[in-house]
Amino acid sequence: MRLRRALCLLLLLCPAGATRAESLRLVIPEMRPVAGEMIPVLVRGEYERQITLEKLSFPDSPDYDWMQLARDQWRTEQVEGRSVRVFERRIALFPRHAGPLTIGPVTHRLTVVGTDAPREELPVTAEPVTVAVAPFPVEGATLAARSLTVTDALSAEPGKLRDGETLVRRVTIEAVGAPSHLVPPRPIVRAPWLISFAAPEARTQRLTPDGPVTTVTWEWHLRPSTGDPAVLPAIAIPWFDTEARQMRTAEIPAIPFGYASIYAGVGGTGHLPAGQVRAAALAITGGLLAGCVLVLAGLGPRRRDNVVRALGRLSPVDPTRIAVRRAVRTGEPFALRRAVERHLRRWRALGLPVSGQETAGLDARLYGRGGDTVPFDAGAEAKAILRAVDGLRRRSGR
Repeated sequence: MRLRRALCLLLLLCPAGATRAESLRLVIPEMRPVAGEMIPVLVRGEYERQITLEKLSFPDSPDYDWMQLARDQWRTEQVEGRSVRVFERRIALFPRHAGPLTIGPVTHRLTVVGTDAPREELPVTAEPVTVAVAPFPVEGATLAARSLTVTDALSAEPGKLRDGETLVRRVTIEAVGAPSHLVPPRPIVRAPWLISFAAPEARTQRLTPDGPVTTVTWEWHLRPSTGDPAVLPAIAIPWFDTEARQMRTAEIPAIPFGYASIYAGVGGTGHLPAGQVRAAALAITGGLLAGCVLVLAGLGPRRRDNVVRALGRLSPVDPTRIAVRRAVRTGEPFALRRAVERHLRRWRALGLPVSGQETAGLDARLYGRGGDTVPFDAGAEAKAILRAVDGLRRRSGR
């Protein structure tokens, strides 16, 4: 009886944490990541035994890329009333595709001071965690970042170059929270009227406790090969803003290009000659395919592009808009998002106005926190986006 009382008293006096065993777990925040978005993973261990050696290897997988952001941390904490040794390792993980993503299991192999032997092996395993990864909104890209900036530096005024002068264009991209391999490769700058030389790309990655910071620098040496003035078109870089939970488009801006003496020779207007404007107008209004072919064949590459762009704006048939309606009929939200992005990309290529906010509501519904609690209406979402796009065009008068 006395022994039983003593045991009961001992259990009452001992804190609850005394019965805790060594533990290891994966800590992942509540999130709805897209393919390519950084998933912060914290590997946390809580140990009471005296540890002499330890080794933890994070598992590789064909489903994700990963990197360790900082050195392992060891410290002493009070957990449930007991002093324990806490181990933490911070991992940045980047899913390669959409779908269920399983992370782990992860085993921490410890060597501890034993009771009957000087040392003994003690493996501690964290159970796997599964995360649902959404498709990236744009096909062919998986650049997701907390912020992205584009800096465009020009060695001279591109539309007023001295005769024989070479323009040096240096574009620097900084992507916060994105690994270097997900920033797209250097775009090709090529035109029949242009002599272009691309310097080797500079690509660096700096690790911080909050994730990688990637800096990419592209440099081109450009010189006109003909006497006509021209325009280097803008280059769009689609990326997913992980803070705002929506797609954005960073842009390397379009620039006028040519020698100052050539602009002076045409009165500084940079407009098409009157005869070519009339020819293009006849081709557009007449709607005769043969006439269009003849006019386009007689124009230089730059002016031909301008006429083709004008014809595209006047065309009553928009295949990307038809694709949006087809996606609405499927009712599949991510199919609608991809179709809408193709439609917006076509409008940018035609020089039509796009605000960049047309898909903000849809992106919040698909990728935002708590967006899945609102019923999805594909028809209403598509109608709102197309109405916003058409409104911009009417206000611009194009």
